[in-house]
Amino acid sequence: MTRKDRDYLLGTHDQEIARLGLQHRVWRPRVLDAWRRAGITNASRVVDAGAGPGWASLDLAEIVGPAGKVHALERSERFLDHLKATAAARGLDNIETANLDLVTDTLPVSGADAFWVRWVLAFVADAPAVLEKLAATLKPGGVAIIHEYLDYGTWSLAPRAPAVEAFRDFVIQDWRKSGGEPDIARSFPTLLPKVGLRVKELRPIVDVVTPDNYVWQWPASFVDTYPDHLVETGKVDRAWADKVERELRAAEDDPNAVMVTPMVLEVIAEKV
Repeated sequence: MTRKDRDYLLGTHDQEIARLGLQHRVWRPRVLDAWRRAGITNASRVVDAGAGPGWASLDLAEIVGPAGKVHALERSERFLDHLKATAAARGLDNIETANLDLVTDTLPVSGADAFWVRWVLAFVADAPAVLEKLAATLKPGGVAIIHEYLDYGTWSLAPRAPAVEAFRDFVIQDWRKSGGEPDIARSFPTLLPKVGLRVKELRPIVDVVTPDNYVWQWPASFVDTYPDHLVETGKVDRAWADKVERELRAAEDDPNAVMVTPMVLEVIAEKV
């Protein structure tokens, strides 16, 4: 495992690859709709920034077809290995990968029709610099499609689950200590014009769902994995993590329980 892989807040292990796959499947209908409204189509050239194990890159590659190109930019070699293996298995040869750090490295793309970024800017140490680099990959009139957290603190359960709320608050604090900003999208109305992007659409996305709704699995899968990571890294003890997991399981067994998801902002913007 490379140093860059070890630096990932959530890890790059098989369990995390699987969790990211579930997360993408939950969000896929909204993502496909956003790409369609933004104009991604056959023969488009698209940058997938912070591509991870490539779940979005694979969908983009199928949309843009053989005449198009997906530039998957990702700093984890392990994630890129997964992407390349899956693309080969699906017969997709229109994905070009680049192993780089969005903050410190030059981005090897220009004249792209679109870039797509999801839950990346919230984790980097210098989101304005990354956005400026991504804007530079676009041709004039190219589009930016962004999904980032607007208010992570909306994530909660009813009836209230104090341990889950404590876990959410701990995650927010730990996230900021690592150099990220969980509510990064609050800066976009000011930040996007500074990098030459004119906002076309802003859509807040938050769901209130019961345990039998597929969307529930998105935050729930995080609770299934991340408390164990916090125990392994010595940040919390086992009893604390077990209490978080027990409260979530109890909510899943309650047909009257609901979950409010973290609020995400969807942005479609155009390079001026």
